[in-house]
Amino acid sequence: MNDKIPLSVAIITKNEADNLPDCLKSVAFAEQIVVVDSESDDSTAKFCEDFGVCFYCEPWKGFSAQKNSAIAKATNKWILSLDADERVTPALRKEIEEIIQKETSSDGYFIARKNFFLGRWIRYCGWYPDYNLRLFKRGKGLFRNREVHEGIDVEGSVGYLKHPMEHYTYRSISDYLLRLDKYSTLAAKELLKENKTYGIQHIIFRPLYTFLNMFILRAGFLEGYYGFILSILYAFYTFSKYIKLRELQQK
Repeated sequence: MNDKIPLSVAIITKNEADNLPDCLKSVAFAEQIVVVDSESDDSTAKFCEDFGVCFYCEPWKGFSAQKNSAIAKATNKWILSLDADERVTPALRKEIEEIIQKETSSDGYFIARKNFFLGRWIRYCGWYPDYNLRLFKRGKGLFRNREVHEGIDVEGSVGYLKHPMEHYTYRSISDYLLRLDKYSTLAAKELLKENKTYGIQHIIFRPLYTFLNMFILRAGFLEGYYGFILSILYAFYTFSKYIKLRELQQK
């Protein structure tokens, strides 16, 4: 008996052999899983082949273009966009199944994320519920063109699902720092594209505000050590973003 549901899951990868097994197992109920890989040199391709997904290897085009390429290959009426470090829980699966079967469903749905930092679910610091639009009808949604922190624009009505997905991000401080360098560079390029200007206040007050917002206003102090470290790291990300913007503007 085929217990799969008419859903396409779109995932992009680059050396995700550690994350991908649990991710794919969590969406094994979908009729189609599309993986667009950007030339991984680990066992990502081998695992995808063994799992039986629709696997494509393409040169890196940027987050938005790569994710839209995966969406374009989806064939079912409903698409779920997922990152390799995210998991669909059984409760979320059931809710998605109900949405797909309803004729009165909206065109797209925001899904909350339970974000894990160093293996711990972070409830404060503004990290929960962290809604992202991820489930949508084919032809109704595309990622907007941004360097980083890209989101999906949906043409039509949108709603919210009750059950969150799980997001296992930043498994170590080194992992965070590596990605901080990459993402702050992309964020600085995005600011440059938007004609944002650098000012001394951006490297003094913006990082300070980021820390106070996460640790005090968004109650990160309730997370103890993890909330403090996360708030400091995000303040440093803000600082890095603006000094890289200055560097780009001076070229």
